[in-house]
Amino acid sequence: MIEFHLDGRSGVSPYQQLVRQVRQALRLGLLREGDQLPTVKEVVAQLAINPNTVLKAYRELEHEGMVAARPGLGTFVTATLTDASLAAHEPLRRELRSWLAKARRSGLDEESIEALFMTTFRSAAQEDIA
Repeated sequence: MIEFHLDGRSGVSPYQQLVRQVRQALRLGLLREGDQLPTVKEVVAQLAINPNTVLKAYRELEHEGMVAARPGLGTFVTATLTDASLAAHEPLRRELRSWLAKARRSGLDEESIEALFMTTFRSAAQEDIA
């Protein structure tokens, strides 16, 4: 089961963070068809957020056809976002872990690593567009 977390510094609304985390878990194969999402009550207790925030996220996922609510039972995954490229994830994950270890040895903290990664990612994405 997925365990949600919120980043108050991200500038992304809490409900959108929940949606993104489910999409990411679906894309990485961490959630599969038939898996149950945490109940609204569980998420509210874990994150101390308004139940309407969780409901809004679950409704958006349901509208996109990724989950379905079953009254009295919970919300279940109905679609996946994984594809054939999932097999390529593990070698890439190993390379990324190696890079992260080098970054830490270079003295970068977590925020610096994230900033370096995201600026490089965005820059590369812009180059791909051009």
